[in-house]
Amino acid sequence: MPFEFERQKIKDVILVKPRVFGDNRGFFMESYKKSDFIKNGIDVEFVQDNHSKSSAHVLRGLHYQEAPFGQAKLVRCTRGRIYDVAVDIRPGSKTFGEYVKVELSEENKQMLFIPDGFAHGFVVLSDEAELLYKTSKEYAPQADRGILWNDKDININWEIDFEPVLSEKDKIQPALKEVFRV
Repeated sequence: MPFEFERQKIKDVILVKPRVFGDNRGFFMESYKKSDFIKNGIDVEFVQDNHSKSSAHVLRGLHYQEAPFGQAKLVRCTRGRIYDVAVDIRPGSKTFGEYVKVELSEENKQMLFIPDGFAHGFVVLSDEAELLYKTSKEYAPQADRGILWNDKDININWEIDFEPVLSEKDKIQPALKEVFRV
């Protein structure tokens, strides 16, 4: 099998480790194979691919799309290094408000599957980083939402010793409790 699927502390979030074949010429790997993903609990139809580039210390997130436009994502860092974060925002979930954080990099070539019902964010740990990610729904600006990246109730340990570079939008996102009255 070309992938290893590792469920995270929130079991619906899955770290995907591809099998990489490398030699002095470079490498080859499969980055997605529908049949393997379905066999391992990721039965999602991806409909949009995105590519983003960010500079050092940029933090993006925590972003999500409101129902019925919620997106599952398969995130991969193809250049540089990031901490990728998924926060459970499913009301009624046993893990509501908890998060998973993994390092994704061009070296480890790992991917993070984030199901619908999670807010997503990342911070760049290298000089710059590029991400490729698949989504299960197309971008819907009317459903674009966010949670404050440093919400004290979520308490994400970003493990950074620098002031992150944020968009104006990400600086003023609401706290989790302001969005979900639970």
